Amino acid sequence: MTDKKKDLYYLDDLSDYKVASDFSDVRGWPVKDADDRTIGKVDGLLASKKAERVVYLDVEVNEELIEDGHKPLEASASEGVHEFINKEGENHVIIPIGMVSLREDDEEVYTDQINRATFAKTNRFSKGTDFDQDYEIEVYRLYLGDPTVIIPVDDRNALYSRDEFDYTKSRQPS
Repeated sequence: MTDKKKDLYYLDDLSDYKVASDFSDVRGWPVKDADDRTIGKVDGLLASKKAERVVYLDVEVNEELIEDGHKPLEASASEGVHEFINKEGENHVIIPIGMVSLREDDEEVYTDQINRATFAKTNRFSKGTDFDQDYEIEVYRLYLGDPTVIIPVDDRNALYSRDEFDYTKSRQPS
């Protein structure tokens, strides 16, 4: 991906971005699925420069969740979908910020929308890897359970304006 097209950056790499004072910094917090099972921990926050906010949690998944040789996105290339094979060292997934809730008293991140089986099927990446909008859309469709969701190509604003990217939904009263 060329820097010109790059929009997502780790919060740690942006000197002029930080977690707002009225929000918890969830890095290092465990992430629990819809069945309240730990699937990993938040390793980083990904911010969109265009949207000027955090849009994804970068989650390092637990080893037992990783299925060796798993092909999570099995559709033919003729349908416009690429097949992925996770490789050694690829143990990170992204979660849209609006698909999680915070349990601030317990310092946990929770999603009631994504279960362990879906996380196991999600294409993973190595920490620090730049990924394109194709990856974002495929993961988004997988989490929604709807491969037909249409997102305009190269229009991240259309993607990030969806409810699943609304960070205010991630806040739960303590």
